[in-house]
Amino acid sequence: MGENLARNLVQAGRLHGARPAIAHGARIITYERLADLSARASRLLQVRGVGEGDRVALMLPNVPEFAVALYGALRAGAIAIPVNVMFKRREIVFQLRDSEARLLLAWRDCREEAEAGAREAGTECLLLDSEGYSRLLGSVEPDPGVSVRGGADTAVILYTSGTTGRPKGAELSHDNLGSNAATFRHMLDLRSHDIVFGALPLFHSFGQTCGLHTSVVAGACLSLMPRFDAGAALELIQRDRVTVFEGVPAMYAALLNHPEHRKFDSSSLRLCVSGAAPLPLEVLRGFEAAFGCPILEGYGLSEASPVVSFNRPDRVRKPGSIGLPIDGVEMRLVDDGGRDVPTGVVGEILVRGPNVMKGYWHQPQASAEAVIPGGWLRTGDLARMDADGYFFIVDRKKDVIIRGGYNVYAREIEEVLYEHPAVRECAVVAVPHPRVGEEVGAVVVLKPGSSATPDELRDFVKERVAPYKYPRLVWFAADLPKGAQGKILKREIEIPPGLLTPASSS
Repeated sequence: MGENLARNLVQAGRLHGARPAIAHGARIITYERLADLSARASRLLQVRGVGEGDRVALMLPNVPEFAVALYGALRAGAIAIPVNVMFKRREIVFQLRDSEARLLLAWRDCREEAEAGAREAGTECLLLDSEGYSRLLGSVEPDPGVSVRGGADTAVILYTSGTTGRPKGAELSHDNLGSNAATFRHMLDLRSHDIVFGALPLFHSFGQTCGLHTSVVAGACLSLMPRFDAGAALELIQRDRVTVFEGVPAMYAALLNHPEHRKFDSSSLRLCVSGAAPLPLEVLRGFEAAFGCPILEGYGLSEASPVVSFNRPDRVRKPGSIGLPIDGVEMRLVDDGGRDVPTGVVGEILVRGPNVMKGYWHQPQASAEAVIPGGWLRTGDLARMDADGYFFIVDRKKDVIIRGGYNVYAREIEEVLYEHPAVRECAVVAVPHPRVGEEVGAVVVLKPGSSATPDELRDFVKERVAPYKYPRLVWFAADLPKGAQGKILKREIEIPPGLLTPASSS
């Protein structure tokens, strides 16, 4: 491809000028208007001293201003640094210092933490809201040009969650993101008449690439929701006639379990996309039966822009599978020694293709460990492949529970728990144990109006899996900790004190 990602928006402005690009409630921004605003945003950054290669941090929720600021930064030749709007001062300071950001554009609702973080990091902070940003952009003339950036130049630095250490900034090039968006658009057969549901955070790779960039490539409309709520989502689907729903498993579970979901008209949906975490089969089957729309599950990670594999709309779909590698991308499974494993055997997923990151920002050792010779990205995810070439995620390497020398895959146990009619959500985690090393623990959220006991759920699983696999420790929670995308954060799950007793591992 070899050019600035922002050129996709410029082209969309010419081809789809009067069509809606972004919808946010009653606010509609056409492609012509979005292109003009991004040109003004580019000029505004240049006036404030931002040049090619400078880092501009964006701490903005799912509002039209995110798209304006992001494409404005890219048009100016800057590198965008998306920042989670839920971050606190300490997290903001790290990201600004590590990326050496020249400027932080922050939503006014984030003012307290954003200003404190920027002040400590020594970064200029510009607070934005819809009205104020509009005035600022209106005060400058648009710059119709687009900075000449090569396809290999860095466009965005996405910081990983830091579950295994301090966060690392994945450097994604213009070609990384552009190729992934174009391929995803082709797979979904996304057209200019499509309306895409936009609750996935734009500061994450899933929402940014699959939602924003892909919609721009197709000339489709992205209907934004700043914070996911099942009832509000059902209203949005009905009001805007959403055709493509992009979400994470927790969103599908919430829609399915909403007590009034049958009252809303969701007949406009033609396709649903799930990613970021494994989709429980019971949720998939229940949702498709209730909403009459197929869910296509895929797999990706920030370091791969993010889409790696997908179930195709025009091919055999295998429930529970993450599908086949997308066009131009290769996948293989290897053992701990780096040797390819046979069909049906579990191995770590390696990925190679135009979507694989350049490396981690200013971390050459971590980059060399992640992207090994031959250009293969080590994902840390475990999967098996069937005879037809379809991949099935087994677990994260770090989520494997080793109980008395036996490997227990958390996802397998979670799938069984989801089969119980009282279980709304669950997470299986390792609990340190003096005798068996790690004990299998399960925290469960029950459906409203349902009841169950720990013993009942323990026995339910025990009847369905090998003796070493079932969770000896089961406890309940009102909710599970989740990240901005709705993905369950196992690292934040608290194990109740006194839960572990000598009898619990019998």
